[in-house]
Amino acid sequence: MTEPSATGVPAYSETMRRERESASAARGLVSSSLRVWGLEDVEDSAWLVVTELVSNTVKHARLEMIRVKVSRVGPKRVRIAVTDRSRKLPTLCDAGEDDVNGRGLAIVAAMSQKWGVDPMRWGKRVWAELEVSP
Repeated sequence: MTEPSATGVPAYSETMRRERESASAARGLVSSSLRVWGLEDVEDSAWLVVTELVSNTVKHARLEMIRVKVSRVGPKRVRIAVTDRSRKLPTLCDAGEDDVNGRGLAIVAAMSQKWGVDPMRWGKRVWAELEVSP
């Protein structure tokens, strides 16, 4: 699905099942969007970010569906957002060396220029913005 955005460039979104396999579909959505905009240079980082955001949603959210949205928020800046129906907000953990979990948001923070959470009445949207280096 395409939607208008603040930059006048269409944003792309897709509703997916809240399951591990949706990370692959989300990466496909990200890749397609970046190719349309000519911003393929940020694809590797964007794949990692969307994979972590979807994985966190699969693990912590509730209900069956999630929404992934890729929008262009500047000439060289892309926002990747995952929306779910859980109002429980994610927290950035300080995972220890031997911890198996707890690094997802730290990876998102490291790979993006900024990230955040938009609480909603019925859930939340977790997003990250990536910028193509000049």
